[in-house]
Amino acid sequence: MAGAGSPELPDKLYFKIGEVAKIVGVKPYVLRYWETEFPAIRPGKTRSKHRLYRRRDVEALLEIKRLLHNERYTIEGAKRRLKSLAAKAVPAAEPRPQLALPLGERTYRNALVRVRKDLQALYELLR
Repeated sequence: MAGAGSPELPDKLYFKIGEVAKIVGVKPYVLRYWETEFPAIRPGKTRSKHRLYRRRDVEALLEIKRLLHNERYTIEGAKRRLKSLAAKAVPAAEPRPQLALPLGERTYRNALVRVRKDLQALYELLR
């Protein structure tokens, strides 16, 4: 979804609302409003009710901003455009590709180390 002019997303699984606001370039209240208008944007919430956006939420928000601010779509027009893009992106009755990872121990170790780091980061956010 993110185009060539889009900002680089940090290599994280979850983002706080302030981080997302900076990445997308809008105020947090705009993000909260877009949540009410675009059903695809549904951040999780911590026990203390803080929003945690997933990477795909941030990518969708960048696309929403592009449609609204650069392409000058209305909210309704942007909803229709996102719906049509989603319909094209999901082919009907096509089998899912199998995970194709090399069998080398180093590759799996690196993947596990990355998962561990992501889990530690999520734990720190939730604490």
